[in-house]
Amino acid sequence: MTDLTPVLSATWGSPKSWSIDTYTKAGGYGPLKKALAMEPGALIQAVKDSGLRGRGGAGFPTGMKWGFLPPDDGGPRYLVINADESEPGTCKDIPTLLSAPHTLIEGVIITSFAIGCNHAFIYLRGEVVHVYRRLMQAVREAYEAGHLGKNIHGSGFDLDITFHAGAGAYICGEETALLDSLEGRRGQPRLKPPFPAVAGLYARPTVVNNVESVASVPAIVDRGVEWFTGMGTERSKGMGFFSLSGHVTRPGQYEAPLGITLRELLDLAGGIRAGHELKFWTPGGSSTPIFTQDHLDTPLDYESVGAAGSMLGTRALQLFDDSTCVVRAVTRWTEFYKHESCGKCTPCREGTYWLTQILKRIEGGKGTQADIQQLLDTCDSIAGRSFCALGDGATSSIISSVKLFREEYEAHVEQGGCPFDRSASALFEYSETPATEEAHA
Repeated sequence: MTDLTPVLSATWGSPKSWSIDTYTKAGGYGPLKKALAMEPGALIQAVKDSGLRGRGGAGFPTGMKWGFLPPDDGGPRYLVINADESEPGTCKDIPTLLSAPHTLIEGVIITSFAIGCNHAFIYLRGEVVHVYRRLMQAVREAYEAGHLGKNIHGSGFDLDITFHAGAGAYICGEETALLDSLEGRRGQPRLKPPFPAVAGLYARPTVVNNVESVASVPAIVDRGVEWFTGMGTERSKGMGFFSLSGHVTRPGQYEAPLGITLRELLDLAGGIRAGHELKFWTPGGSSTPIFTQDHLDTPLDYESVGAAGSMLGTRALQLFDDSTCVVRAVTRWTEFYKHESCGKCTPCREGTYWLTQILKRIEGGKGTQADIQQLLDTCDSIAGRSFCALGDGATSSIISSVKLFREEYEAHVEQGGCPFDRSASALFEYSETPATEEAHA
């Protein structure tokens, strides 16, 4: 398999690809008119039959998620789009919104019609102001064209879209923390049940979907279920973005069928940078266990990646060559999770702090062999015990890196610093003051 399947990215190279004119000329908003002539239940069934799985990381079947909504009681129900893309290495939704925002807008309208929603929300990462402005322009164009507002295309269906820019908190990528933030509260995960489908935004039935998930819906409506199921694998249907970054010749977005391998993607991307070899990589972002060259031919679908010991996640493939210190890379990731912990639960709040301290001690050349075991013991105290998945994500790269590169951790201890770059150890100089000890006693 070497062919890409540009569907969501089909118009990215067109002049003013973000405009409604470009999108409409390429067939955009045709699926909307087709969907409005269908029964909402038929739309939900079509998405179920397509096998579309959530593209935000968890991979939960999208149509099934829509089907969890309780029967209509006459009150409002909401669709919330999670565009708070903040995972290190994940960079697929922001390019989609920047280059082709109408793919999402049309998907939102079709999805809202299917689930009986008259008010949809898009929660966007607040730092990307340029994307926020582009989305606002796209929504204005959609209103002017009659795709949004009252009695859309004479169907009797009404829909308004509201944007909300977050304040840069990674935790708000967790769907219930996002809902709290959207309501004006501090972004922290909610205790479940109840799940958002029963009591979500404003305590009403709510569907929370990722940008790519909803943006894929118009193509399914337009081209049919059989077209979509003709791509991918038996249980991981369709196409998706694979974001290649790091030490690769041509980094970028590669839209391909699920089940493609990293070896095939590297052939398309020009391989690892000249003079180097691949050392390790992430199949789904920094919160997933790392892979090595031994996994180059692992099909990138949910089942195969899971069977190999990791998660497909957001398909954020960060590639690191043989010049990279795995301890240093893992330390940087762990510092991110420590900083972004919301502090609600003790395992994550305290555990990520101590993980960072131990890693910096090892990287700074002051670690011991016992510290390596302490890393694993601390991870064991966090994984599966934190309030949300952030704690699990923080431990994934540590546990997998010690398993795959334990000799590199030991080399830091035995040689008193980083065997790759002595000067780098100074960046992770470890110090623990009495005040620090007292604060975390």
